[in-house]
Amino acid sequence: MDNRARIRRAQSCASGALEAAREFHAAVMQPDMALVIFFCSSAYNLEILAAEMKRLFAGVQVVGCTTAGEIGPSGYRNFSLTGASFPASDFNAVSGLLDHLQQFAMTSVQAFVQELLQRQESHAPQTDTDNSFALLLIDGLSVREEPVTRALQSALGRLPLIGGSAGDGVLFGRTHVYFEGRFHTDSAVLLLVTTRLPFKLFMTQHFVATDERLVVTEADTDLRVVKEINGLPAAQEYARILGIDASDLDPLRFAAWPVVVMIDGTNFVRSIQKVNGDGSLTFFCAIENGLVLRVAKGVDLLDDLERTFTQIRAEIGPPQFVLGCDCVLRKLEISQGPLKNRVDELLQHNNTVGFNTYGEQFHGVHVNQTFVGIAIGIDPMETQRV
Repeated sequence: MDNRARIRRAQSCASGALEAAREFHAAVMQPDMALVIFFCSSAYNLEILAAEMKRLFAGVQVVGCTTAGEIGPSGYRNFSLTGASFPASDFNAVSGLLDHLQQFAMTSVQAFVQELLQRQESHAPQTDTDNSFALLLIDGLSVREEPVTRALQSALGRLPLIGGSAGDGVLFGRTHVYFEGRFHTDSAVLLLVTTRLPFKLFMTQHFVATDERLVVTEADTDLRVVKEINGLPAAQEYARILGIDASDLDPLRFAAWPVVVMIDGTNFVRSIQKVNGDGSLTFFCAIENGLVLRVAKGVDLLDDLERTFTQIRAEIGPPQFVLGCDCVLRKLEISQGPLKNRVDELLQHNNTVGFNTYGEQFHGVHVNQTFVGIAIGIDPMETQRV
């Protein structure tokens, strides 16, 4: 570990909630912590885990969420607890909980954000858009990411927002965020961070659009369900375009052949979550009638990731820490064959901690099948001393 790094990372692969929490605490504990962030498998007993994390980190601000997989010093894992602690010497942070997302009203967001900004400025008067960022952790099954992300970014103004949607493996049953000692559903945690260290927010994906067009001709927008594409049953038409039978559609096919929509000249992935019994398709992102989609194909994921980290290093130097929100469908692709070991090595080399998501947020947009994150560099004064 770089002895100039003050952010402490850890990952426990213990099978029990108590042991995992205690291993994690022992590894990241440091004097005067401004913040602890963690990501955990939903397979843990969350009630026990929440109580133990609250006890161990009494008096410390702790936020987190459940995952569709964890990323840490041990690499990609399916059953672990990973995260980091941030020293008050380098960071100031405040956080708040948005609950009852099903009754979410944009009018309430402005006051929520203003209260957080005022708290942050009282602790860190130097706070501005150049030295601060916002992190959102949100219930990945709330189906509310789009309006929440859009409203928060609008209220934050030029202060940039990134985030990830909590998962629960690939069960799609119940997802949680952690705030003030408890796990919450139908909720989101917003974290505002100010730091004197150099940092860079980034988003990358490895898909290019083909000429195959899909027009959404019938959809249930509230549930993100597409019933018809090009006037035909959705799963049947999507499978036809891929040249396979609808019965062969599965998460690996969705990962390899997502669909994209163009927003302001940029292609954004709209990932498919599952095929339903009636032949409709459920998506991870908002979908609407008349939307024109294109089937996308992947380019070299590893090469794309290497170029992303090269650019990060060129801008802020070697990162002492990267917080990464990586889509669960990217994880499925990475887990096939030799790619996983090489991606593991690259993430570990760049000190990455994070989780596999049910969706990612970048500025005011909810996206899919991307790797979104915050890279934090070394103190420039420490670099000069070396």
